[in-house]
Amino acid sequence: MPGDALIVRGAREHNLKNVSVTIPRDKLTVITGLSGSGKSSLAFDTIFAEGQRRYVESLSAYARQFLGLMEKPDVDVIEGLSPAISIEQKTAGANPRSTVGTVTEIYDYLRLLYARAGTPHCPNCGRPVARQSAGQIADIVLAWPAGTKLEVLAPLVRGRKGEFRDLFEDARKQGFVRAIVDGELIELAEPPKLNRKVNHDISVVVDRLAVRAEDRNRLSDSIETALRLAEGLVEVVKHDGGKRAPQLFSEKYGCPDCGISLPELEPRHFSFNSPFGACPECSGLGTKRTASPELVLGDPSISILEGVILPWGEPDGYLRRVILPGLAKQLKFELNTPWGQLPDRVKFELLFGSAKKKGDDAARWEGILSNVQRRYNETTSDTIRQELEAYMVVGVCPACSGRRLKPDSLSVTINDKNIGAFTELSTRDALAFAESVPVRGNGRPGLDPGVAGPILKEVRERLRFLVDVGLDYLTLDRSAESLSGGEAQRIRLATQIGSRLVGVLYILDEPSIGLHQRDNARLLETLKRLRDLGNTVLVVEHDEETILEADHLIDLGPGAGKHGGEVIAEGTVSEVKKVASSITAQYLTGKKKIERREGRRPVDKARMLRVEGAKEHNLRNVTAEFPLGCFVAVTGVSGSGKSTLVEDILQKTLSRHFFRARVVPGAHERITGLEHLDKVIDIDQTPIGRTPRSNPATYTGLFTPIRELFAEMPEAKLRGYGPGRFSFNVKGGRCEACQGDGLVKIEMHFLPDVYVTCEQCRGKRYNRETLDVKFRGLSISEVLELTVEDALQLFENQPRIHHKLQVLNDVGLGYIHLGQSATTLSGGEAQRVKLATELARRDTGRTLYILDEPTTGLHFEDVRVLLDVLHQLVDRGNTVLVIEHNLDVIKTADWIVDLGPEGGSGGGQIVAAGTPEDVAKVKASHTGHYLKKVL
Repeated sequence: MPGDALIVRGAREHNLKNVSVTIPRDKLTVITGLSGSGKSSLAFDTIFAEGQRRYVESLSAYARQFLGLMEKPDVDVIEGLSPAISIEQKTAGANPRSTVGTVTEIYDYLRLLYARAGTPHCPNCGRPVARQSAGQIADIVLAWPAGTKLEVLAPLVRGRKGEFRDLFEDARKQGFVRAIVDGELIELAEPPKLNRKVNHDISVVVDRLAVRAEDRNRLSDSIETALRLAEGLVEVVKHDGGKRAPQLFSEKYGCPDCGISLPELEPRHFSFNSPFGACPECSGLGTKRTASPELVLGDPSISILEGVILPWGEPDGYLRRVILPGLAKQLKFELNTPWGQLPDRVKFELLFGSAKKKGDDAARWEGILSNVQRRYNETTSDTIRQELEAYMVVGVCPACSGRRLKPDSLSVTINDKNIGAFTELSTRDALAFAESVPVRGNGRPGLDPGVAGPILKEVRERLRFLVDVGLDYLTLDRSAESLSGGEAQRIRLATQIGSRLVGVLYILDEPSIGLHQRDNARLLETLKRLRDLGNTVLVVEHDEETILEADHLIDLGPGAGKHGGEVIAEGTVSEVKKVASSITAQYLTGKKKIERREGRRPVDKARMLRVEGAKEHNLRNVTAEFPLGCFVAVTGVSGSGKSTLVEDILQKTLSRHFFRARVVPGAHERITGLEHLDKVIDIDQTPIGRTPRSNPATYTGLFTPIRELFAEMPEAKLRGYGPGRFSFNVKGGRCEACQGDGLVKIEMHFLPDVYVTCEQCRGKRYNRETLDVKFRGLSISEVLELTVEDALQLFENQPRIHHKLQVLNDVGLGYIHLGQSATTLSGGEAQRVKLATELARRDTGRTLYILDEPTTGLHFEDVRVLLDVLHQLVDRGNTVLVIEHNLDVIKTADWIVDLGPEGGSGGGQIVAAGTPEDVAKVKASHTGHYLKKVL
């Protein structure tokens, strides 16, 4: 029955060869196959694109005019299509205001909770602040022991200087007889002469009475009079056995002691995106740019006159003639002395400013750092601001300590925690805290169940979903731009489960990326929960565990690019395993497997890269050793501190050491063993470009020799075309309608932007004249359309081009097109393009390659090919350091550094270090537990 399945017939998008598949509804279907076999083309470019197009078609004609034209995917028919939601591996956006809390909408509920149920405190003295009406104050006073003598006072002056003659006169005219001035009772008929240079406290006596139930009306009237007179304050003094015990009450949100009044609490007071709540110092960002002494200074072997102070460069003009000689005279140093030889006192005063002497304002030097900071704050030029940013680091805002809010908002608490402290908890701890918040009921004290109950229920549910998808180590105030693609995708997944939709088609792109084997089971449970709600879940995945748990499996292949795009096997896992021609089936049945290497490379204790005392983020004073000339894997559960140790500390320190990079490494004591290396190459998964104009040909440097080759063609020489004519980045040869993009961007306003093929050049990027020049019958545009594999044959006699293409092919990218837009490359593909670019360069045999999860998006077979390439690098004497969760990679490593034992605050320690066999024996290591099974 068509109603029970999603039927796709004749899909020909990209490399798909007339593919027809039947996907059962309300089941978990996994699409697998080699990289480039057409999985994403089927899932995203065919099924999801058609779902989105049909949604847009269903909107009114008015709405459609803003959404432009969405092209129909190249497919004959799709039946049984539900509304589709795609959850991809895009990073969560580069907005510094986005946090895990705002993306998951938990923060919106927290703002409401704190505004409606929080207890405000005075930001100065910390005492609880409550507003009370005259009736409520009277009730509190009447609860005191019967017969207690009272005075009701209106506090008019609290700690202010002056004589206050007019005030005494006004109070007398209003019929009041007595006042208490600085603790002394006086008659208003004869007011005292006050010293106007001293602080005074003045309260007018409104009434004197005793606690009696029948005097309630009189007491209420007196309190109301005092409140009116003292602008919302009243002081009731209890006479207890000759002692005066005054108590202040306020009808406004205000601290009667400090005289601060707080506004009526609203959710916007807890928003760091609103001027009502944001910390005024950092505008709600939680961070401030400050000039850094490490970035301001250059090579310490040169002097100030030679340009050691980088923002000044080589000083000239007024700076050289007037300021510097005066400074040298004042601080008693020679301008020609190299920076490294100056006394510490002089260095300190030059950087941070000289101490101010009495009456000596003119000679005070502000300091290089203050100078840079001041220029940054005062300039109106974006160019100057950008130049100065190179000498600054982003640090925690000193005013709000990174909590982004005003002191008034941070002084509101629930269960003794303010909203800033709540968001600093990891999701696991935040869930425990949210469950421990008391709600009033059955005589128990706590929050109002009518107000706090429903809000707390939502907060707990959403936190539980985050814990379920393996993100229990993230904090709610973590900036969204610092999340990896896999984390961002799992956050979206948790948000979708929270929306509890039914009858939806969810399409996910490798949700297991960046997850340790241990957390995989929890992710699978989450996907099954989505399915059990009544949704169809379609996952593009290479992870063995996920493949084995699928209700329905589609295997595409047999190869990549033009050799793929066919359905090799379809059905249940056991049916697919029987298909002999399926490479996936061969790996699932164990017929093919990635072999562990015979004999590990020996570890030379004398050649170790050693990081000592690493304390950044959650690392707990870690000392880690990485043997050089080996294949080293850094492992551990998600959030255990792998990226912090390798990327934030090791890579940044080495970049500073070898390339004078303008970065500040994470907190650590020192790194030894640098003398054994001559460069570091970091290959991460950030895109190779953010526009369709970036592509593998330009990134790898292939395009320059190709353009030079075209400029050598007889037709080009006849017309006088140089290499620039064949560039789509400059005017001349390119199509000006799309400015060489081949695509035109249509802004979709409230949906992601869509790129449509340019109508003038039909996506060819060049004008007609440029396309007339041919090499072996192909124009420059047709060359960019070639896959790496086809280009290898075309350029077999061009060694400069052939070498680079060969490396791209070796890392398993034979299927990508030379001109494929960077926006269509997955994180794993982008990483392998970077890897190929580095491999094409000559290595010295003393290079450290750092790779962050290089197996992302790779099929078992592709992992085998990649491992061969990486091990060849190590065989040439280089060191390869990978952060990895894939057991096939980990088992072939020579050395493992395993962090943990848990993620977030429960991690940051080295659990095990040694060969895979050594780590497998460590009981406390989660990685060791899974390694044992594969070894």
